Amino acid sequence: MRELDITEVARRSGVPASTLRFYEEKGLIASIGRRGLRRLFEPDVLERLALIALGRAAGFSLDEIALMFAPGGRPRIDRQMLAAKAEELDRKIRELSAMRDGLRHAAACPAPSHMECPTFRRILRAAASGAVGARGKRAPRPP
Repeated sequence: MRELDITEVARRSGVPASTLRFYEEKGLIASIGRRGLRRLFEPDVLERLALIALGRAAGFSLDEIALMFAPGGRPRIDRQMLAAKAEELDRKIRELSAMRDGLRHAAACPAPSHMECPTFRRILRAAASGAVGARGKRAPRPP
């Protein structure tokens, strides 16, 4: 297959040209030359962009994704890093599920006031202790 210019890569991948240029600056992809002012890429850049998109969707940073490629550009995915990210996602799913359940309860709670609802009060205590919200960061305790 022939080389693809940046416009074609952007069209086929759905990644804006500005992002492609940024990815190239970060070393995630590499152009193979230019046709006029347009960068040219090997067709396999589309697969690489799909791997980058998959990594981003899973919550990996661009620096973490860069580590998933060997110097020649071949994927070199660390299975321990994948397992750690899966554990992180499991924790986030549990947090979000608890938050969803709490919101549903608060929306349908028959108590005259949320402050009179034992379930809502328990959620409030959890938030005050740092167990809910702000990525596990503990909220400051009042003096």
